[in-house]
Amino acid sequence: ERERERERETEMSCSLAFAGPSSSTPVTFFDHGSNHFEPHSPSVPPTNPCRSWNQSRRRSLQVKALKGLVVRRTLSSNWDLSAAVKPSPSLPRFEELDTTNMLLRQRIVFLGSQVDDTTADFVISQLLLLDAEDSNKDIKLFINSPGGSITAGMGIYDTMKLCKADVSTVCMGVAASMGAFLLAAGTKGKRYCMPNSRVMIHQPYGASGGSVTDFAIRLREMGYHRSKLNKILSRITGKPLQQIDQATECDNFMSAWEAKEYGLVDAVIDDGKPGLVAPPVDANAPPMPKLLGLCQAIEARTVAKDLPSEHTLFRKANAGGQSDDSDRGTQQEKQNPASV
Repeated sequence: ERERERERETEMSCSLAFAGPSSSTPVTFFDHGSNHFEPHSPSVPPTNPCRSWNQSRRRSLQVKALKGLVVRRTLSSNWDLSAAVKPSPSLPRFEELDTTNMLLRQRIVFLGSQVDDTTADFVISQLLLLDAEDSNKDIKLFINSPGGSITAGMGIYDTMKLCKADVSTVCMGVAASMGAFLLAAGTKGKRYCMPNSRVMIHQPYGASGGSVTDFAIRLREMGYHRSKLNKILSRITGKPLQQIDQATECDNFMSAWEAKEYGLVDAVIDDGKPGLVAPPVDANAPPMPKLLGLCQAIEARTVAKDLPSEHTLFRKANAGGQSDDSDRGTQQEKQNPASV
C-alpha cells in the first residue's frame, strides 16, 4: 500500500511538472552568441523524478535557425532619403494645379457651361470675391456658353452691375442666348470677341402644360422676360426697341465682326497672325426657310387680326412699359369699402 501511494504521488508530481511551464512560464528568445532560440525553462528541484523526462520533452520543442542566415539590405545605410520625402521646389503643389484657382488669382472668371442655378452661384461668388479684394482692377469674364436659364443669367447680370470694378467680357467659341446677353452686358469699351467665335440672340424659349390658367400665367411670364431683355439690349446697343424685337424673332447668328457692328461687342481680338481667322464664307444672306415664310403668311391673314396674337400682347406690354429696364408696378384704383 505504501508503494502504491508513492507511485500515485510521483505520477501527480510528474503531471504538475509537465503542465506548469507551458501555461505559466513566459517564453524568451536569445540571440547573443547562439544560432538557435529556445523557451526558457525554470529550475526544477533535483528531487523530482520526472526531471529527466521533462527536459527531454523540452529539447524536442527546440527550433533551430538556419545556419546560413544572411540579412539582405535593399537600401544602403549611407543613402540620404530626406530629399525624397520633401517635394521639389520647382514642382507646384496639388492645390496650385487647380485651374480655377489659378485663373482666379489672375482675376479671370470662366463661364464655360450652360447657365443654370449652380453655375450662376459659382460665377456670382467669384465676382463678389474679386470685387471685394480690389475694386480698382478689372475683372475678366470669359464666356463660352450656349445659354440657359433666364433667371440665373439675370442674377449674374445684376452682380456684374453691382460690382464697382469694371467687368470685361470676352467671347470664346460661342455666346448664344443668355451667353450673348452677358457678353453684351460687360463694361462699355471692354467687350471683346475672338475672331472665330459665334454670337446668337433670340427670344426666350419655354414650354408649359397643365390647365389653361397655368398656361396663360407662363405665357405672360415669358412675355415679360422677352420685353425685359429686349429693353436692356436696346439700351446697350443703342438701337430702337422695334429693331431688337425683329432681330430676336428667331435664332440670329452673327460673326465676330457682325456682333461688333450690331453693338454687342466693342472690338475683335485679331493680331494679324496667319491662320488665326477662318476664311470668310459667302457674304450673301442665306435664303429664308420655307417654314418661316409660311408662318409669316399665316399671321398676315385677315382672320388672325381679331385673335389675341403674341405680337399684340408684346405691343401692349412695350407700349405700357418704360424705356429703361426698371420695373413699374401698376397703380390700383382705390375703392370704397362695401357697406355691410
